Amino acid sequence: MDRPNVPLNAGHPPMRPRDAATLVIVRRGGGEQRVLMGRRHADHKFMPGKYVFPGGRLDAVDCRLKPAVDLDPRVAERLIKRMRGRPSLARARGLAMAAVRETFEEVGLLVAQAHDGRHSSRNPAWQKFLASGYAPDLSGLCYFARAITPPGRPRRFDTRFFVLDAGRVINLDAPVLTASDEILDINWVTFAEAHALDLPSITKNILQRLAAALASPSGIDHTTPASFQYLIGKTWREETL
Repeated sequence: MDRPNVPLNAGHPPMRPRDAATLVIVRRGGGEQRVLMGRRHADHKFMPGKYVFPGGRLDAVDCRLKPAVDLDPRVAERLIKRMRGRPSLARARGLAMAAVRETFEEVGLLVAQAHDGRHSSRNPAWQKFLASGYAPDLSGLCYFARAITPPGRPRRFDTRFFVLDAGRVINLDAPVLTASDEILDINWVTFAEAHALDLPSITKNILQRLAAALASPSGIDHTTPASFQYLIGKTWREETL
């Protein structure tokens, strides 16, 4: 597996990683499996110009808003395992909600079910999401990986990677138009096409793991073990959650 290229002294002060979440959407049918990716804006301080999956950092409101359909309990349990700070179900759910929200903000896709009007939020991003008549459906999210950005980077994130079958997206071919420029050149790409892009090393790693998991007889489900990767000293550690 590919390992992050970690400089010994990058000149950035120590910082605590912030919770974040990413959604890897797998589209089947029509030949090869594809994943949704886009290119980060060149002006970003973190991974400028790199191709990534939709995602971003956890917002406090993500832990408060109730979804239309909750996480599978097995996913929630594994998200809480080894959670930094004070572990809680609300924070585990919030990570999944962040992945769904960021996917909507960046690429206009709704991982959702119709709601009865009782869901509301003062957060602008969630207001626009709920105005569609839908609320988040977390039941299809499978917890696949976790990675902490090594020290010495301009930004550090403790990122959870969720995998979702594209059939769970209700507007797959009619995304909501957004004003976001977080990621550009959004497209469905095969695994071979993805590896030809300018990718962060952790994204290459996740793609390799994902291709292997999808090709296995058991595939990916709510019980699939999650890879946990982080740096200790000069050693890149890999564990299973």
